[in-house]
Amino acid sequence: MNSVALHTIAGELDTLLRTAETADYPPALNGVQVEHRGPVTRIAAAVDCSERTIRGAAECGANLLIVHHGLFWGGLRPLTGPLYTRIRLLMDYDIALYSSHLPLDAHDRFGNSLLLARELGLAASGTFARYENIQCGVRGEADIPTERLLAQLDAFSAGHSGRAIASAFSAGRRTHRWAICSGAGVNPETLHEAESLGIDTLITGEGPHWSAVDAVERGLVIMYGGHYATETLGVQTLAAHIAERVGLPWQFVAAPTGL
Repeated sequence: MNSVALHTIAGELDTLLRTAETADYPPALNGVQVEHRGPVTRIAAAVDCSERTIRGAAECGANLLIVHHGLFWGGLRPLTGPLYTRIRLLMDYDIALYSSHLPLDAHDRFGNSLLLARELGLAASGTFARYENIQCGVRGEADIPTERLLAQLDAFSAGHSGRAIASAFSAGRRTHRWAICSGAGVNPETLHEAESLGIDTLITGEGPHWSAVDAVERGLVIMYGGHYATETLGVQTLAAHIAERVGLPWQFVAAPTGL
């Protein structure tokens, strides 16, 4: 059985994802969040670090779990309850945890928004959704019935136990300028950016109710494909790449949230 040291894999990931240079929210703590005795013999990938995904990694024999959302989204808190359980399981199963949030989103090969665009048959020609020194999303031009694009997104989301919905739009509407920002990609800044760029269709994972209200008055359609579904592609593509690089098997651990 092949094996590779955790620091070797983590070093390759940090370099590939430009982890040190990429801005992110403080609780992201990108990189290795939990070490193990090692070495790594099999890799698992998941969108979220949860009890389900840790147990799933253990069941498939993996001892490195690569995730998009790591342990500390709730910020600084005591090691009690669900957080304690997750850390205890990682240690009991000797599973290392590597997390990459915005470095993965912004990547020009493994980015969630870029990969989702390709999944929907859209060709990205620019970037979108700026956060400090990075662009989290992509944009481009098309000529496609908006209803068909929504159906394609819904079919993709259904493959991850989700569904896609959209703000109101009229029959016969066509999408000409689109943008994608996966996950929770709707906020006042992205809506202003979309408006300034002449975007007519914004695809994201989730958004607040007010965003659908605002969209109608801005002449914009927002498609919500589900936070989980829209962020499944990046971590899978990344895990497949690094597993091939180091000569180890890998597996995706599905744990849909329905959101």
